[in-house]
Amino acid sequence: MRIIENRKWYYLLSLLIIIPGIVSLFLQGLNLGIDFTGGSMLQLRFEKAVHVDQVRGVLATFGREDSTIQLSGSEVFIRTRMLSESENEKLLQALNREVGKVELLRNEAVGPAIGRELTAKALYAVLIAVALMLVYITFRFELSFGLAAVLALIHDALVVLGVFSLVRLEVDGAFVAAVLTVLGYSIHDSIVVFDRIRENLGFKKKGELIETVNKSIMQTLNRSINTVLTVVFVLVSLLIFGGGTIKVFIIALLVGVITGCYSSIFMASPVYYDLKLHGVGGRA
Repeated sequence: MRIIENRKWYYLLSLLIIIPGIVSLFLQGLNLGIDFTGGSMLQLRFEKAVHVDQVRGVLATFGREDSTIQLSGSEVFIRTRMLSESENEKLLQALNREVGKVELLRNEAVGPAIGRELTAKALYAVLIAVALMLVYITFRFELSFGLAAVLALIHDALVVLGVFSLVRLEVDGAFVAAVLTVLGYSIHDSIVVFDRIRENLGFKKKGELIETVNKSIMQTLNRSINTVLTVVFVLVSLLIFGGGTIKVFIIALLVGVITGCYSSIFMASPVYYDLKLHGVGGRA
């Protein structure tokens, strides 16, 4: 495969995926959950074990079928849009009537101020992670490798954010954790390729950079594909059998892992080659 020679096609493919997502982010933004916008958190205890569908069915009658529901034995945790005192009382009565005798253990309101704080902390976490990765890769390899890796990370983050914006999946605290996990996976995959490039550079003759980068990608291609397939199989199983509670987290990981594998092969290394051609980190 002549990946470096065809890099402009891969750049174009990435743009065709990223641009609709960016447009969607500007026009309609993300579908933020109560972690960011504020809402009510209820902790309930039923006399007997209940099923998520039973609780969701009652919530649907109040127009809150999109609420997050977590089960822990006979206890149920519900996170939904802000409930007034009267709405909360009516919900408890409906649950008591339709599902079974219920006891309210906790009722907390999360205001938008906390949501703004969480948003700021999420952005800080991503920026700090990216900055530390840039410093480490620059120290471990060279500046051109670091910049290429960071651009690949930005590519991965934009794809995940764009997909969630386009399909209107709810973004919550678990989504932030998924994005950080994806960035870690992606950078690890890119470093494997970069390490092979650096190793092969010691044997190259002048003017053979394009052949060296292509060779390094091919030497690590099977490893990258096998690794991502192993992770994808697990994530698909969790998506099918894991229930609705972790659905958003798993979808974010699934999109991000596939994108991370793609970017480490078709984005990071080609970007490194272009940076070297323009004299960043030393002339090729």
